[in-house]
Amino acid sequence: MATISVVIPTRNDAGMLAACLAALAGQTRPADEIVVVDNASTDNTAAVCAAAGARRVAVELPGIAASTAFGFDEARCELIARLDTDSIPPADWLERVETILEQAGPLSAVSGPGDFYGETRFARWIGTSVYIPGYFWAIGWLLGHPPLFGSNFAMRAAVWERIRGSVHRGIPPVHDDLDISYQIPPDVKVIADPTLRVQVSARPLASWHAVGRRLSMAWTTFGIEFKQESPFRRRRRRRQWERDHPG
Repeated sequence: MATISVVIPTRNDAGMLAACLAALAGQTRPADEIVVVDNASTDNTAAVCAAAGARRVAVELPGIAASTAFGFDEARCELIARLDTDSIPPADWLERVETILEQAGPLSAVSGPGDFYGETRFARWIGTSVYIPGYFWAIGWLLGHPPLFGSNFAMRAAVWERIRGSVHRGIPPVHDDLDISYQIPPDVKVIADPTLRVQVSARPLASWHAVGRRLSMAWTTFGIEFKQESPFRRRRRRRQWERDHPG
């Protein structure tokens, strides 16, 4: 049985972090370690981590990309699972993550969607019915494989070792999940499982300002990625690898 680290980036979100950690405490397959990456919180995040037995590590670089990358660097296990602070996984989440990655092979990653909670009914509907399906379809088409959704994904540590030097951890307005998805090499199997679901807060969709901020980060992220390698060249490279390695 593989070992599993769960990495949770956070900043001044102790209340939601406590709910996330409580959900992890009730897993049918417990995490071997939980790494909370604290990006300069000034609330009681440290106390919440201590009460839950989570390992808290501090990161000085601002931004979600830096926090996620540092947490993955700190992870000690064979599988690395990623949740947002406001993610609430069901009790069998880690058990299913382990099963999927064990069956997928030594270079693999898996992601699933979110069911939005909180805010308004309209925000929840937009998140569940438009944002998530649109993200997996549009970004999946662009990449040539399913993208990773930051609130709900996992990968083998061997995959992280392959890409850790190429992610853009020093640029704050970068979406870590988009960046990691773009860096994944052609020989990594990426699985989108629509039944691997977690609850996630609808607060990023609560206002046009919040939505605009996410879109701005996506635009910045793609600008950086496309400058490094055009999406069409990237797709061709992956398709060629798949033709050369059928099955």
